[in-house]
Amino acid sequence: MTRRETVEAVGALTEALETTERARGHLYSFHQLTGSADMKLGRAVELLREAGHVALADQLDHELVGRNVLPGRWTYQIVEEYDDSYYQVFRDLEKLVRNKLLDGARHIFEAEMKKERTTPGHPDHV
Repeated sequence: MTRRETVEAVGALTEALETTERARGHLYSFHQLTGSADMKLGRAVELLREAGHVALADQLDHELVGRNVLPGRWTYQIVEEYDDSYYQVFRDLEKLVRNKLLDGARHIFEAEMKKERTTPGHPDHV
């Protein structure tokens, strides 16, 4: 395998990790939005009670406020399990590959592309 092929392969691995970073961000958004929705739900339950709709408020409070989003799990548990069982493993292995094949350097593919695509001497291409 040539250096160029190695750089391309490691670049593809890093790109996959970057996509995982984005997915993780969405997972954290899910976590925060779900928690925020539960707090707003609690407020709605209070307002329903105050408006005299006690039976409906009780049903919502009993069935939905604080409910697990997956069996046995709140969103923070999903985030923690994802981080520990998938995300961290992905990060560690991507770093291991970079360390073994490219002396730990990051974004080599992009750095080489920058050299190819910039105009020498142009102040905005340095």
